[in-house]
Amino acid sequence: MPVDALQPGMVVARAIYNAEGRVLLNEGMTLKPSYLIRLRELGIPAVYVRDGILDDLEIEDVVSEKTRLQAIKVMKDLFGSWHEGERDHTPLLADYTRLERVINSLLEDLLDRKELMLNLTDIRTLDDYTFAHSVNVCILALVTGLTLHYTRSALLHLGMGALLHDIGKTCIPLHILNKPGRLTVEEYELVCHHAQYGFDILRLQKEVSLVSARVALEHHERYNGSGYPRGLKGEEIHEFARITGVVDVYDALTADRVYRRAYPPYEAYEMLAGAGNFTHDYRIIKAFLLNVAAYPVGTMVKLNNGEVGVVTGTARGHSHQPRVRLIYHADGKPYTVPSSLDLTVDPDHFVCRVLPPEAVPPAGGEGSVAGAGREGREVL
Repeated sequence: MPVDALQPGMVVARAIYNAEGRVLLNEGMTLKPSYLIRLRELGIPAVYVRDGILDDLEIEDVVSEKTRLQAIKVMKDLFGSWHEGERDHTPLLADYTRLERVINSLLEDLLDRKELMLNLTDIRTLDDYTFAHSVNVCILALVTGLTLHYTRSALLHLGMGALLHDIGKTCIPLHILNKPGRLTVEEYELVCHHAQYGFDILRLQKEVSLVSARVALEHHERYNGSGYPRGLKGEEIHEFARITGVVDVYDALTADRVYRRAYPPYEAYEMLAGAGNFTHDYRIIKAFLLNVAAYPVGTMVKLNNGEVGVVTGTARGHSHQPRVRLIYHADGKPYTVPSSLDLTVDPDHFVCRVLPPEAVPPAGGEGSVAGAGREGREVL
């Protein structure tokens, strides 16, 4: 639920953390007016809330919450120290061991959950965007590498490059990176230099392979030659960088930024699908999108027959054919007996529209939210 649509009395369904792993708002907390004000101040775009429809459904991510939070904490420590001026030719050796451990942990989770689709909408504060983005890009790159049947060694090099693809941004002033308005020509050119800066940093680290460093250099190159910094095209761009470029775009599109709201996953999906063999390698796009649910769990959808339901899951390889729990008949009357539809086995039905979550009253009547919340200390 977008923060602007939240109402006091709603109950949080998934905890929200900052980049240090600290709980900002715990699962089960009842929202108060003061919490809503603080959520807006922190730049948190949305919150999972209980709606009385999916309270029995456990939403699984492709990596565990613990693994993701540990990875984000490591990236915040690394980026934070380098932004404070400790980056000049400082070896990454001490950090490299932690980074390698992060990638192995992410990879183990992905291998344990390889049948899961990318389903969750990531919630991050605006200030934590860079750290969470780096981890997300690493996860999405590894998912794509697994789909392409990479060896363990190749996955580690890909993961390291993806995790550090934006390390060059530590050379860019924060007031430019976080600027809410349009960048000047000079500011934009400076930001574009982060790819070269990243390569210059990583190639000096003997622990980081040259192919991982090339990911930092080439992840903004484009298949048709329109990218930067060198205008490479097609196979001239290393495959690891082509993968990272695709998933970097997807994660950036689906996240709230200081200068625009996030695109919904189905729109980001279509934008990437339409870029195949133009700005991006279609083979890589296809491998990545095989793992993406166009309609994440909890998405309210209207079907072609007029019925309204909520997505409960998506089978791998069937991104646009989710399982839907029906909640309203075509005439607007609620279902009294639960009914579900699997669009993979019912080709006559398909999603024709995504509804904003606030457009559908929660089960139990207008303004009510099923499931009692619990009081607790104010953690925001």
